[in-house]
Amino acid sequence: MSNFYEQSLQKLLAEGRLREFKPLTGRSGCRIDYRGRQMLNLTSNDYLGLAGDKRLHEKFYRTMTGGNLLDDFGLGAASSRLLTGDSIRSHQLEQTVRETYNKEACLLFNSGYHANIGILPALLGKNDLILSDKLNHASIVDGMRLSLARHKRFRHCDYAHLAELLHKFRKDFHKVIIVSESVFSMDGDVADIAQIARLKAEYDCLLYLDEAHALGLYGPQGLGMAEEQGQLDAVDLLVGTFGKALASVGAFVLCSAVLRDYLINHSRSLIFTTALPPVVLHWDHFIFQEMLHRSSERSGLKTLSAQLRQSLISHGLRTDGATNIVPVLLGDDSLAVALAESMQERGYLIFPVRPPAVPEGTARFRLSLTADMHWTDIAGVAENIAQLMPHFIA
Repeated sequence: MSNFYEQSLQKLLAEGRLREFKPLTGRSGCRIDYRGRQMLNLTSNDYLGLAGDKRLHEKFYRTMTGGNLLDDFGLGAASSRLLTGDSIRSHQLEQTVRETYNKEACLLFNSGYHANIGILPALLGKNDLILSDKLNHASIVDGMRLSLARHKRFRHCDYAHLAELLHKFRKDFHKVIIVSESVFSMDGDVADIAQIARLKAEYDCLLYLDEAHALGLYGPQGLGMAEEQGQLDAVDLLVGTFGKALASVGAFVLCSAVLRDYLINHSRSLIFTTALPPVVLHWDHFIFQEMLHRSSERSGLKTLSAQLRQSLISHGLRTDGATNIVPVLLGDDSLAVALAESMQERGYLIFPVRPPAVPEGTARFRLSLTADMHWTDIAGVAENIAQLMPHFIA
């Protein structure tokens, strides 16, 4: 039996798809140490540069005293929230997020993955339907698979196709939920939330929006693409994560009070897991409030992203999207692997993105820009990629 697994791994290696852990050290702003040398980190989800901000961490830890050591800086909740793992800090964080968004209720999850695999199966049964954008994140796909509901995927950001599916199938199901990311994690493009909201209202559906890659970056307060597009009121279930621009771990869903209570009683990924530790809850509350005032970082990142896209295009490279996630479309898996290694030798920490993370034939670099970068850091990226590519193309 072990031969099967060994042969499978060898096949992945031959195809350029073998994945391995990559230990990193020495984080300093947008730079990090890998394989004994410092590199510009173009692979991070630390979009606002908060995870690498030493002074911000010092500010947080200066609030630690003997009196609040366990309540605010304890390392373990030691139980699920429904037993003894709940705390005042959890409720304070939920209240702050809820009030900031002006929503009725907020519920914490341990991660965006926990939220996406726990919400859909809890809310939908065999007489219900999930309509999901084809390029939604794997955690949403797993949530659909765990649900008893039927599910169908509409073509990526193709709302005419979504309308066709609603027209054809809405009458056959009790509840229907439309699920989309707001910023898509591998392409860096953006959903038209107003169009989805219009169809949701026309066909009496729920709208589930995953703002994982938009939270912190869009809207006047950084509340995400729904705020940016003026559609916060149209979203029935808005999922945000602390694990990307907010430099932490954990997630939340904003919804009605009824749905919150229902999830507390039916969402297995919430019920059967240990709660977030006190230090994480305290940091999440601290960093969420910091994020609200980072408008200059948001503005600077938008300018930087546009500059890099233009540079890639001017060097004859294929790119897409309109956010700080900037893909470089390469196509071939082996090319992506070899080119990434050569870029690392030139001081750029880039890892290849290959199937199944992206569709077959669309291997790429996913260049992730962060607010602590400057144009001088990334000015040579496109030129280096363009110089290296001919060496790896037969």
